[in-house]
Amino acid sequence: MDFSLTKEQQMIKEMVRDFAEKEIAPYAAKWDEEAYFPREVFRKMGELGLLGLPFPESYGGAGGDTISYAIAVEEIGRACGGTGLSYAAAVSLGASPIYYFGSEEQKQTWLVPMAKGETLGAFGLTEPNAGSDAGGTRTTAVLDGDEYVINGEKCWITNAQYARQVIVTAVTGKDARGKNIITALIVPTDSPGFTIRSNYDKMGVRASNTCELVFENVRVPKENVLGDPQKGFKQFLYTLDGGRISIAALAVGIAQAAFEKALQYAKERVQFGQSISKFQAIQFKLADMAMEIELARNMVYKAAWLKDQGKPFTKEASFAKLFASEMGFRVCNQAIQIHGGYGYMKEYGVERHLRDIKLMEIGEGTSEIQRLVIARQLGC
Repeated sequence: MDFSLTKEQQMIKEMVRDFAEKEIAPYAAKWDEEAYFPREVFRKMGELGLLGLPFPESYGGAGGDTISYAIAVEEIGRACGGTGLSYAAAVSLGASPIYYFGSEEQKQTWLVPMAKGETLGAFGLTEPNAGSDAGGTRTTAVLDGDEYVINGEKCWITNAQYARQVIVTAVTGKDARGKNIITALIVPTDSPGFTIRSNYDKMGVRASNTCELVFENVRVPKENVLGDPQKGFKQFLYTLDGGRISIAALAVGIAQAAFEKALQYAKERVQFGQSISKFQAIQFKLADMAMEIELARNMVYKAAWLKDQGKPFTKEASFAKLFASEMGFRVCNQAIQIHGGYGYMKEYGVERHLRDIKLMEIGEGTSEIQRLVIARQLGC
């Protein structure tokens, strides 16, 4: 038993691990190869309460804390990076903003079905010309009577093809300083003029659904504005802080899977008359891998704990995301090295972990952006 976890958290860890090992891990390689999104697995996760894990029972959730949710992301990611990414996006990006900023009516309409696992959600922020520079959003939403008319496009949006609605950021005007006012709007995916395409051929996390969104005079009622119409930018920054905890947890899960394969292989592989785990060069690699994974996991738990306590956690979320993602790449890379030529072959599974982990250094704010966030938190 993990000494740091409560009884409830330990139970969640065991339950999710058991589920992931039976329902996800055996199929992960196939889903990766076919770029297949396992919708049926998400239905089962919904039935287990995982899609509503960090939300109150009053909104169809399980009433768990952020640490429990991070544990679930890690365990699902350990089985399949793509499924872990879509799970994290469904909760952190699809559902959480409505829980944080939505009206009571919006929560009942959109959050409750997501928390129960009946529907999925998505978050449309990134654009072809506005990645790290999210303030450079070009998608517009113009008020016309009682409706907003949305035009623009988004790219690399997780889960959109299977979502009931997408939270979309759009420019709705200028403030007193001439800067763009960015507003968040809830846009049903069956809205006329809303096109969702999923044509990306990705390097990794291929079991995760990734989409391009096009808005051509899409109309939504003004009641679909999420939170303060003047503060869409601040709202999504808070959303991303929470999302970074889950991406860090996902990186830990992928790294853990790669490490376990490397350790097992090192014990079985015989060279020069003994298993390679007896050679100090391999022992030192494994020791560093184990140490870095545990340090990253503890940073994830700390950021999650701060969030649960209602304390500032922006800096710690960036610490966790930056360290865990870069650690994960190192660990997955070394796992291949320990496997030697076998590691380069798909049959052994470690090359998939390396392909999956790379996105953790890019999505939810690149490593470069994390360092910027941390520097600003330090007062630089």
